[in-house]
Amino acid sequence: MTAYFVDSSALVKRYVPETGSAWIRALSAQKTGNSLFIARITWVEVLSALARREREGSLTPTDRTLIIHRFRSDLNNQYQVIELDAKLAATAGQLVGQYPLRAYDAVQLASVLRIQLAFATTQSTSLIFLTADNRLSAIAQALGLLTDNPNHHP
Repeated sequence: MTAYFVDSSALVKRYVPETGSAWIRALSAQKTGNSLFIARITWVEVLSALARREREGSLTPTDRTLIIHRFRSDLNNQYQVIELDAKLAATAGQLVGQYPLRAYDAVQLASVLRIQLAFATTQSTSLIFLTADNRLSAIAQALGLLTDNPNHHP
């Protein structure tokens, strides 16, 4: 079993076909037993990505609605959600001062850093940060995180 922290750029691939979608779907299938962590803000970011695709015409309103229902079900039944609180916001604030990060990317990174310590003490389960954002991946690696990019798994 592996634990994955999945940021929005990687998670949207589970719901919308694009490069890396098959790979994300395979590792997130419940039968794998993998643990999936997301930040609370991922809900907003994924909905934003879906709305943009609808506006651009690559998703129909019906498809968008169906995907939102599926995402909500997965949110309630499969994902372990890291909540945004004052301490996490403070960590994200420090990160934007140290690295060229957008605000939500800093919250994603602060969220994975919060749970990294629990996995660092366990040899049996590794934590991998999944992101399709190369800059965010490089910063995460500089902070000692294991990362993977679904775009590298066509």
